[in-house]
Amino acid sequence: MKIQTGQGYISLLTLFAIWSISAITSLPGLAISPILGDLDKIFPHISDLEIQMLTSAPNLLIIPFVLLSGKITQSKGKIPMLVLGLCIFLACGVLYLFAKSIMTLILISCLLGVGAGLIIPLSTGLIADVFTGEHRTKQLGLSSSITNLTLVFATFIAGWLANYNWHLPFVVYLVPIVCLVLSRFLTAKYMVNNASPVASAKQAVVVNHYLKPGQSMNKNLLIGIMVIYFLATYTGMIATYNLSFVIQSYHLDSSYSGLMISLLFLAIMLPGLFITKVIRILSDYAIVTGFLFITLGLFMIVLFKDIALIALGTFIMGFGYGIIQPLIYNKTVLTSNTQKAVLALAFVMAMNYIALVTLPFIADFFETIFNDRASIFPFLVNAIISGVVTIIAFIFRKRVLFSSEGCLD
Repeated sequence: MKIQTGQGYISLLTLFAIWSISAITSLPGLAISPILGDLDKIFPHISDLEIQMLTSAPNLLIIPFVLLSGKITQSKGKIPMLVLGLCIFLACGVLYLFAKSIMTLILISCLLGVGAGLIIPLSTGLIADVFTGEHRTKQLGLSSSITNLTLVFATFIAGWLANYNWHLPFVVYLVPIVCLVLSRFLTAKYMVNNASPVASAKQAVVVNHYLKPGQSMNKNLLIGIMVIYFLATYTGMIATYNLSFVIQSYHLDSSYSGLMISLLFLAIMLPGLFITKVIRILSDYAIVTGFLFITLGLFMIVLFKDIALIALGTFIMGFGYGIIQPLIYNKTVLTSNTQKAVLALAFVMAMNYIALVTLPFIADFFETIFNDRASIFPFLVNAIISGVVTIIAFIFRKRVLFSSEGCLD
């Protein structure tokens, strides 16, 4: 079976290989979550600093190595970098199973961040290489969906395994072995990409439309996309850090916290499954709608204390973020020529991890400035920020940065 790319065809196994990369980009740090509450029992003399290092290390290391991967792949090739990252990731999965001290866990987590950082830009970079136009947008949407769906299932499995032994959640980090097996289908032998002259010419026109003659990267547009993605992640992901505190302050059952986070990522997944239809319906209002949904979801969590309405707000917020994410990736591809596409994607994807790492610190900054430590305050601040971005996106919806231009070409 051959899969249409917009400039030819690839094998179904090649598509599975590309999808498998998306499946592991959400895994770093995931296996730590189920055992956080028991770390003081596993390691009786553990300090708060060691806990923070254990949870933050992967994301901190991912950022520079995402950028390094984007830079190196311009000259060294994508598949060797992918295989190297997968081997490091898989080695960490094995090492975790035998770790016996907190310092060992921290060191392995740092190495895991290195491996993940090398892989992450390739999850979208290979799609940008192979697909064009509407086919690329569709695959970027599916990539986003696969990432978030894997996160939900892997979180459930890791939590279940933690009931038996604290080492077992780290089994989810062995998933890269599937990617390594499938990576052979990313070689030229399976990349049946018989591009017609018409398709190739069309692709060139789309890319040149956003670049000046002799320009390899539209830096101004790229910076704008990076800012938008940072704001989307910062405002949309606040629930992963603070929703449990809100539920506690509302005197609701604390067990709802995990369900809300799962609901958030399920909602993020959904738009990616039919992102081209979403773009056709919303047109230049797609990003406006995404930020509007994030704003409405945040305000619902602030205003209502009923768990059903909080769940609805969480779902709406996630759905809005799910609209924005694949659009951001698609726009990023349009900011550079083919050779620099992975580097451009690396810069943008790094903003996701920068937002996640800095989110609690920025939230604490606003709480200090306004002297408000209420659990709902970060949601209120983010709702205002998201609301302002919604208004700006609406006013400039015809500009390249906020429009759906190039997504279906």
